Formats: sequence, structure tokens, C-alpha cells
Amino acid sequence: MIKGIAHLAFDVADMEKSLHFYCDVLGFTRAFDIPNDQGEPWIEYIKVRDGQFIELFYGGQNKPDRVERPIGFSHLCLEVEDIEHIADHLRKQGVKLDVQPVQGKDFNWQCWARDPDGNRIEFMQLDPKSPQMNC
Repeated sequence: MIKGIAHLAFDVADMEKSLHFYCDVLGFTRAFDIPNDQGEPWIEYIKVRDGQFIELFYGGQNKPDRVERPIGFSHLCLEVEDIEHIADHLRKQGVKLDVQPVQGKDFNWQCWARDPDGNRIEFMQLDPKSPQMNC
């Protein structure tokens, strides 16, 4: 059902410093970016290894969906084989989905829930057209 961790996401205060840390210091590779609907910078993807990434979100007021957001952990993403199957499983276990299965800007299918402490968890089914599958 769950294949593994697809990515860990952080909201960052200074993207250039974060890119320097993850790429230059730790040795990971800058893979691709995803702009928001207005074409502005939104997410930078750092490749850890095939199929595993760190997402860096532009922080604070640069976030398109929130006026202000704390810097740090954003969400855990678990890669799944079938988005509808995991969504049904979660519902049957009494877990409320914050976001029902939907296709994202990167062509992948996703749904969202929270753990008992309110931490956000993204469940993602990779699409063959997605940049994650083609970098």
C-alpha cells in the first residue's frame, strides 16, 4: 500500500541559503522547480536519490496560500501505489481527508490528511509524466 517516503517539505526563510545548504554543503542536486499559478517561485525540489526529494517552499509572505507561516517542517509525503485505495483505506479508518484525491501541478495524484498531532501528511501516486519520474 505505502511504498516509502517520497519527500519531506520545509518552509524556508531564505531560499538561496537553503539551496546552498542542501546542494553545496550536503551534496544533493537541485532537480526542478514548480511555480505558483501566477508564475512566481513556489517550490524548489532537491533530489536526494531516485524517487526521493526534499521540497523547499518559499517561506513567510511568499507563500501563495497563506499570509504567514512558521519556518520549518511543512509536511511528510508518502508515496503510494493507488491514491483511491489509500483514500478509501483512510476514510474507513475514520481519518478525515483534508484534501480528497486530486491531480497536482506536477501531474501526480495526491490526497491529504493529518496525524493525531495535526501534522500534515500528503499521500502521492506518481504519474509517469511527472518531473519526479523524469529527472
